[in-house]
Amino acid sequence: MRERSTEQRVMEAVRFIEEEIPYSPEVGLILGSGLGVLADAMEDVTVIHYEEIPHFPVSTVEGHAGELLVGTIGGKKTVLMKGRFHLYEGYDVASVSFPVRVMKALGVRSLLVTNAAGGINAAFEPGQLMLIRDHINFMFRNPLIGPNENALGVRFPDMSEAYSARLRTIATETAAELGLELREGVYAGLLGPSYETPAEIRMLRTIGADAVGMSTVPEVIVARHAGIEVLGISCITNMAAGMLEQHLSHAEVMDTANRVKERFLGLVAAIIPKL
Repeated sequence: MRERSTEQRVMEAVRFIEEEIPYSPEVGLILGSGLGVLADAMEDVTVIHYEEIPHFPVSTVEGHAGELLVGTIGGKKTVLMKGRFHLYEGYDVASVSFPVRVMKALGVRSLLVTNAAGGINAAFEPGQLMLIRDHINFMFRNPLIGPNENALGVRFPDMSEAYSARLRTIATETAAELGLELREGVYAGLLGPSYETPAEIRMLRTIGADAVGMSTVPEVIVARHAGIEVLGISCITNMAAGMLEQHLSHAEVMDTANRVKERFLGLVAAIIPKL
């Protein structure tokens, strides 16, 4: 039996989701570790568990609930991934980014991705929010490798503006209106799941990274391939290895995300109606 194409698998997932939801979403959200609190801002919510959706992976990491929510935030029709997938869970790069294909087919035009990240820039502090200006793909994986399906995007997508300048301006202006500090920087994506060594952090700082994490990059590449505008925000949950005299733990990541959730929620909820 011939293997289904990505487009066919996407449409099977979309048909299932469309039977469960009352309208097509315009904005997509992918939430990082401990940041699922944003789901509390949604109204008229339909909840679909990942395991119910054809071809969807399942979240296995603490802080990632594994639910697809469709509802409104500030009157904007939104689809929200409460929990994402990571390469370190054993998924391949196509599976990790598959939900972005589904979002596009559902009608999403703008995607907001968030993550928990370690601070590399010495001027950063845990608890700050960083607007992602660009990324460095140190995962050395690309979800577009293999035969290109022209219906999904062009063979060689331009990544010179992976994170929309227009949406970054909206985010910066919104933060200023709320009196919130929003730093800006470059995100480095690594495979994980081990945290980086101090030597690796020194290397990343040398090549221009301001924060480091284990997600986001595959989803953003696929979003740009699909023609979706992207806005990215990192929550600096800890300083990276060697920056301070400390040991790193996922518990610290979750604790910091919980501490800043109100500021994070306020900013993102104010941005979404403008996307």
